[in-house]
Amino acid sequence: MFTLAQLASFVAVAEELHFTRAAERLQMTQPPLSRQIQVLENGLGVQLLDRTNRSVRLTPAGRAFLNEARRILRQAEHATLAVRQVSAGEAGSLAIGFTAASAYSALGTLLDVARAAVPRAEIRLQELVTRDQLEAITEGSLDLGMIRPTHIGPDLRTRPTVREGLLAALPSDHPLAAREGGLRVADFDGQQVLMYSPVEARYFHELLVSIFRAAQVTPEFTQYLSQVHSILAMVNAGWGIALVPEAAAQMQFAGITFKPLTLPKPKPVELNLVWRKNNDNPALHALLSRL
Repeated sequence: MFTLAQLASFVAVAEELHFTRAAERLQMTQPPLSRQIQVLENGLGVQLLDRTNRSVRLTPAGRAFLNEARRILRQAEHATLAVRQVSAGEAGSLAIGFTAASAYSALGTLLDVARAAVPRAEIRLQELVTRDQLEAITEGSLDLGMIRPTHIGPDLRTRPTVREGLLAALPSDHPLAAREGGLRVADFDGQQVLMYSPVEARYFHELLVSIFRAAQVTPEFTQYLSQVHSILAMVNAGWGIALVPEAAAQMQFAGITFKPLTLPKPKPVELNLVWRKNNDNPALHALLSRL
């Protein structure tokens, strides 16, 4: 078997066709260079070079082996560069989870930062509710999640990333849609409201329950759904009104009117980043260092 040093020695001599010039190119003396070539030829069992006191020429076997030697050296260089890039967090892979609503409020910004922080990394995206993201991060199939605030275990770390307000989403022919200006929580009293699921969308469910309770408002909950886009589809179909994150207004439905909502806490909707404490993926840490 040959070494990379032997291949580099052979390529230098083959390209220079002169041992002294090849030795200078490799920043070594001629005797060690000659020994490298001899060991390589002995290992291959063929003569690669015809050498006399006056000239050096490639044998037919040497000409054939030169292309292979160059290819192997290029692959070794690429492998070295790739592993250094992965170690520095510039390459590798990064799996990111996100909720449906976060795709409109924060995902684009996060991906822009990721492209700058880890330009050669493969970024894999997966849309999951908060609960499923936490499971995937814990088991290692996700590196980073974008979740709603919730209890997390001691092995996870979290960081706030976005805060936004709530909008009222109404069928365009609803009486409240024609009202000038924004709405108050009191306007929802007795209204048919599309509500978030207490299991799959627990964060939004508890947030709205607390808002309605604080305002002493009792809506009529008609359906319980887990995704913002599903709720908007039902609003568009005329099945009720809803409260949605501000970013949801980017999901344009011709039959929906969005109105601002006056709240004691103007931006009650939170979105956090979460990752596993002992995740050693360099691409993850390169991204986090830019956030």
